[in-house]
Amino acid sequence: MMSSIAAFKARIVASADALVPDLIALRRSIHAEPELGLHLPATQRRVVEALAGLGLDITEGRSLTSVTAVLRGGRPGPTVLLRADMDALPITEAVEVPYRSSNGAMHACGHDLHVAGLVGAARVLAEHRADLAGNVILMFQPGEEGHGGAKLMIEEGVLDATDDRPVAAYAIHVGNAPRGVFLTRPGTVTASSTHLRISLEGRGGHGSRPHEALDPVPVAAEIVLALQSYTARRFDSFDPVVISVTNLTAGTGVDNVIPESVELTGTVRTVDPNTLSRIEEELPRLVEGIAAAHGLAARITLDTGYPSVVNDEATARQAMETLRDVFGPRVVEVPRPTMGAEDFSFVSQQVPTTMILLGAAPADDAAPNHSPEAAFDDSVLGDQAAALALLAIDALAAGRR
Repeated sequence: MMSSIAAFKARIVASADALVPDLIALRRSIHAEPELGLHLPATQRRVVEALAGLGLDITEGRSLTSVTAVLRGGRPGPTVLLRADMDALPITEAVEVPYRSSNGAMHACGHDLHVAGLVGAARVLAEHRADLAGNVILMFQPGEEGHGGAKLMIEEGVLDATDDRPVAAYAIHVGNAPRGVFLTRPGTVTASSTHLRISLEGRGGHGSRPHEALDPVPVAAEIVLALQSYTARRFDSFDPVVISVTNLTAGTGVDNVIPESVELTGTVRTVDPNTLSRIEEELPRLVEGIAAAHGLAARITLDTGYPSVVNDEATARQAMETLRDVFGPRVVEVPRPTMGAEDFSFVSQQVPTTMILLGAAPADDAAPNHSPEAAFDDSVLGDQAAALALLAIDALAAGRR
């Protein structure tokens, strides 16, 4: 019996490996024409075309260009869900490759690989449909990069695409870890993401006579530095907190005019919900106090966007065992969460979930995700497709027992 299971899994891997040239071509076509946000018509069209002929029940989104495809196995059983996000980032690509984007957007977070990898899993599962006892929901999602596309797809019914809710949901996210290494853990795997906005109101004036104005620019600089000291000196180093000011807007470009206002925006990342509650209480006092010390008024808002992705303990343990059966020591349990955020968290709030990072670094010094220099080795697509298919197969089998 064990040898037959091993032989079946070997066939799954072989099927995925045979698809690699087609998956690379699909990934590169998506990479060359990246799209932003919730409306990705060209990407949606490519996904639907890539799934054609597989005998899937396909539904396109109403308020966003999502694709929900249901693969029904040869025998009755439970449902599992596999997810890929599809949107790009508003970054001008700096990587010199033949399929480089030229439209000012960039797949700098590897979502093009996510799409191709899930298409590969769909083809593998369709090839072995007769051996499946249950259904697989394939969730192709726009709008992960700050638009909450997963939440919208849930509202439109992706979790109810079959007769029963999924017993498990899986997502694989590529990153600049060593190529072919799978990293995950039970429990919290990503931070929550909270949008930070600070507005400072002073009094404008002439650059040569700052004493007649209330200059908000040095106050903004003081606040930026104070935020870093706040995280470093007010929180336990084993309770990670990241506050990054990523935009600072002031002035009109005229060098002798002191602006009357400054706006700062950025992100707050936490792992513990109690820590976020503390920040929501303390940060306004810090910012308003600094502003008041200089005679300025300050307004601060904190809007939580994505909660943390929390891997279900049993589902994550089973996922690691499934992958280790095939990929051995390339499956690594990481000791702590990443401070990145993911809207797969909305799925993890309703379904037992496992999210996994797959290393796709083309070199040891590969740039991180969200960098204009970010690059990914798309030869991992065979591993990615096989892993997703195997996770679905084992979860269906476990759900039947």
